[in-house]
Amino acid sequence: MSIKVKRIYDAPEHQDGTRILVDRLWPRGLSKEKAKIDLWMKDIAPSDELRRWYNHEALKWPEFKLKYFAELEANPESVAKLLKYLIEGTVTLVYGSKENRFNNAAALKEFLEFIR
Repeated sequence: MSIKVKRIYDAPEHQDGTRILVDRLWPRGLSKEKAKIDLWMKDIAPSDELRRWYNHEALKWPEFKLKYFAELEANPESVAKLLKYLIEGTVTLVYGSKENRFNNAAALKEFLEFIR
């Protein structure tokens, strides 16, 4: 029952477990076959408004997380669906951003670890 975070452009591995894309937009230049995504949860991604506001600016990271966590709390069905996958085994939250530390998948992992 572990949560991993991985960039979609990194090679899929067996130990990834269930690979869930947690972005609202499909990453550019990557086929669905090559991505090896088990589930695409657009509805768990930050809203377009929040994503545009944040724009991967590290100084906004703490405020972004607060706003994103509020969006997640307002979306209990999607969070519950994701938690069911965690009960079954390892889940890798897959994202497209070039930013490895300050991205929505990292924030989502933090949120899920807190509520578990």
